[in-house]
Amino acid sequence: MVGWPITHSRSPVIHNYWLRRYGLVGEYRREAVAPEAVAGFFADLTSRGYVGCNVTIPHKEAALAASEPDDCARAVGAANTLWLDDGRLRSTNTDVEGFTANLDATAPSWETGRGEAVVLGAGGSAHAVVYGLIEREIGTIHVVNRSAERADELRRRFGTAVRPAQWSALPQLLSRAGLLVNTTSLGMTGQPPLPIDLSPLRGDAVVADLVYAPLETTLLAAARARGLATSDGLGMLLYQAVRGFQQWFGVRPEVTRDLRAVLEADLAQTKE
Repeated sequence: MVGWPITHSRSPVIHNYWLRRYGLVGEYRREAVAPEAVAGFFADLTSRGYVGCNVTIPHKEAALAASEPDDCARAVGAANTLWLDDGRLRSTNTDVEGFTANLDATAPSWETGRGEAVVLGAGGSAHAVVYGLIEREIGTIHVVNRSAERADELRRRFGTAVRPAQWSALPQLLSRAGLLVNTTSLGMTGQPPLPIDLSPLRGDAVVADLVYAPLETTLLAAARARGLATSDGLGMLLYQAVRGFQQWFGVRPEVTRDLRAVLEADLAQTKE
């Protein structure tokens, strides 16, 4: 995992678990690489002994520029997974499939009849979420963000399915939405809370939160109190790791309850 900083990353826990699980020889490491050095790092992956890498903030756009991106990474405007293919550095963005696969696992048929979705935030994670929703043919995606300019950028990138909206419009939007997704850091440990009244949501709505520290955010707790289906950020973290591992090591790994328990224990230990 390449980032700056990088100590927060839980990806080594996931990938090293799979390496042991499948009896493979290898190691997944954290690499703290400053922005001014990251292009050189990507160019020297082979000499450093790597077959590929994951990329986190602030290097996802640099990873896109340094590689041959697939359609997904190009559309999202960022790459988080790189691999060497006969000397060519290729890339994709697995945040997209991590988001949708987690919804598939926690709220089966979540896209059926949903019609409209509300996405909170307009940053990099929102780009991946919106692309994933468009792939699943969600026809109307309301992007609610304090900066109208950033929400408008999503509309320019992804088209008329994206409808920029103000926070004041949330009650009306929620009354029509079958899916609510928080892509902001609000509600994360150490960040301000995310104060939203979920009462306008219909009874079959799904609520997803990309935050995984804490595991149960106030948003998810409120949704569960209403009996709504929920999807947490830890699940997305697990599912987004699958395809990278497959590209690097030739085995498609499983996301299991045991692996999630290992990751939850690691997060709890870090918190202590």
